[in-house]
Amino acid sequence: MTKRTPKTTKPEPTARRNDIARLMDVLAMELDKHDEQAKADPTNWGITGNLGKVRSDLMDTVAFLSGMDREDIERFLAE
Repeated sequence: MTKRTPKTTKPEPTARRNDIARLMDVLAMELDKHDEQAKADPTNWGITGNLGKVRSDLMDTVAFLSGMDREDIERFLAE
């Protein structure tokens, strides 16, 4: 009996880019929901902490894609 190897298809770069665009849309919607939660409970500092984590993760992502250092990204954001 011969062993058959299943065919796998490589995702196209366009498909991955589309996935990223969709995730960014979801992120924008979640940020809008987050704003509403913050308005409803302004004394909840955990909500602010959540944004700090998201910001840090996004900085890591930009650093990974661009080859920039986090310090450079911090300077860019401060401008």
